[in-house]
Amino acid sequence: MNESNTYQMLTDTALSVAGLTAYIQELLELDTQLRQVWVMGEVSSANHHRSGLFFTLQEPDGSATIRCVVWNSQLEKLVQTPSRGEQILVLGSIRMYPKRGEYQLTVWQGFPAGEGLQALRYRQLRSRLEAEGLFDADRKRPLPRHPQIIAVVSSPQAAAWGDIQRTLNQRYPGLRVLLSPATVQGELAPASIASAIARVEADHRAEVLILARGGGASEDLACFNDERVVRAISECSIPVITGIGHERDESLADLVADVRTSTPTAAAEIVVPELASLYVEHRSRVERVKATMVEQMAQEVEGINQLRSRLYRLPLERQIKEDWQSLQWLQKRLVQATLKQGDRAQQRCELLRQKLGTLDPQKVLQRGYAVLKKEDGAIARSSSDLVPGEEAVVQLAQGQVKVQITEILE
Repeated sequence: MNESNTYQMLTDTALSVAGLTAYIQELLELDTQLRQVWVMGEVSSANHHRSGLFFTLQEPDGSATIRCVVWNSQLEKLVQTPSRGEQILVLGSIRMYPKRGEYQLTVWQGFPAGEGLQALRYRQLRSRLEAEGLFDADRKRPLPRHPQIIAVVSSPQAAAWGDIQRTLNQRYPGLRVLLSPATVQGELAPASIASAIARVEADHRAEVLILARGGGASEDLACFNDERVVRAISECSIPVITGIGHERDESLADLVADVRTSTPTAAAEIVVPELASLYVEHRSRVERVKATMVEQMAQEVEGINQLRSRLYRLPLERQIKEDWQSLQWLQKRLVQATLKQGDRAQQRCELLRQKLGTLDPQKVLQRGYAVLKKEDGAIARSSSDLVPGEEAVVQLAQGQVKVQITEILE
């Protein structure tokens, strides 16, 4: 084949620029997957023109880019408007422009991506729950002043549970604390927390509930923004106190709770008063009552002395009648005031006597408990304090029993 024939064959089979572009356009625009495609990337540039917003999406490392456009008719419908430097998730279709030999993504909708998407979901859920009235102040219930049984929803392995136990024992010895264990981090946490609250409901013993977790990263505390947890708190029949994270952390669980505190320890401090402080306050009130009674008695005595001095300036019969009436009135007032103050002081003393009674070791023994003492008289507080073969004394409510340690069970 000569050169002229070869050239003629190539020119007959070669595509024109328009033909090749049309072929590529048909491949792109007729592909069903490219007619409606989700793309996520970082906005590297964004420019407004009369017809719409033109921007470029790229991989975070810049290894790939794609040109995009949002026409003005669609721009206001976007949930998230593309802005340089932001991560965004867009929905659109691939279009080919023959004059430039380029393709671009025509965008219909845009959403925040990554942390921005989580923030959007948080705002949407918060707005919806707020519209339902779950965060209203008039839904908040007062805490019981002196609860005897408290429920705690937390992880049994977490430091928060230990902090709560330690604080409650220091402030109010003898208090009964029930743990409803839950997972407080990860994907399983919301369902676990909601179930733990439901167990407290079904138990019907606790007077107040503490929901607690120590500090952590925002993703670690995400379970407390879950709708299941929020609704479990709102539907709980007893007051709920939250002690989640640190002071700067605020979750939807905090907003729906009856009382929100900054830490688990703070939650334990607010749920019960300090027994020692109650005793000091009571003694102070008793002293004030005594001082008031003494002052009132002094005033009454002064009044009697004034009446006595007037007695000498009045006719005897009239003096006796008026003074007798005054004395009866003063006597009645004094007796009433004394009885009233005495009753109050007696009630305060009785309440304090009952509270202090819970600390009596002998009463603890009478409830069926026992104290194990070693041979040297020291109280055994842990199995590690004992050794097999060692003799010990068991102190009961009535009498003592001498025993020998044969086996120690961990």
